[in-house]
Amino acid sequence: MNTIRMPALYIPHGGGPSFFMHGERKQRYQDTEDFLSGVRGLLPATPKAILIVTAHWETDIPSFTGGAHPELIYDYYGFPPETYQLQYPAYGEPALAAQAANLLHMAGFLANVEPNYGWDHGVFIPLKVMFPKADIPVVAMSLHTSLDAKLHCKLGQAINSLRDEGVLIVGSGMSFHNLRYFNEGGPASQAFHQWLDHALAGDWSERTDRLSKWEMAPGGRASHPREEHLIPLMVASGAGGNSPARKLWGGMVGPTHLASWAFD
Repeated sequence: MNTIRMPALYIPHGGGPSFFMHGERKQRYQDTEDFLSGVRGLLPATPKAILIVTAHWETDIPSFTGGAHPELIYDYYGFPPETYQLQYPAYGEPALAAQAANLLHMAGFLANVEPNYGWDHGVFIPLKVMFPKADIPVVAMSLHTSLDAKLHCKLGQAINSLRDEGVLIVGSGMSFHNLRYFNEGGPASQAFHQWLDHALAGDWSERTDRLSKWEMAPGGRASHPREEHLIPLMVASGAGGNSPARKLWGGMVGPTHLASWAFD
């Protein structure tokens, strides 16, 4: 039986647990939630497993969650009590974690498997919307503490072959992430997203070169005072092939632009 090759995705994971709240906070992220809830239908098949790169885990050595039943990490603050009771009982996939780490080793990178580390909200919040049945095994991947764009493109390239085995690679971040400027971020986010659409409209080498210069992009630093929510895009692009990115979605949170892309 042939396995269908999965794309790599970059998605917005929303604002904390907002998808599972009520009132204005949920309404603000409703378009984002509606997009995420339809992602499964955009895939060529049901993934055999998900490897999700989270903006909320940084390590000195790229690492993968290796537990069979990772606990959830409620790494958001000041939200209603019920949001700390959310569950996502998907299985981990220790064999996939080991395989991904080995692929990095083979490409000349250090890598760790962390059997006791859990899933932060950059993992379980978007997956709970995208795959609410929690019926697909999950491995989370950290960012390298350098937050170096080109390095993360190369890390993505090293794990590209997992896509041929039915693994969906997901970069989980936010294409605009300036919390102090979110309500006034329209102009900067629009300029930066126009630049991103151009930067991603090339082959692997062109994308890598352009993404490595993201700080010089119009609206770049205004959109990302610290780039941890952008760097999962580099891993997703790196795991893609030579076809230009496909824009899956563009939406708004108030006046601020967000987007998602697929890499085939």
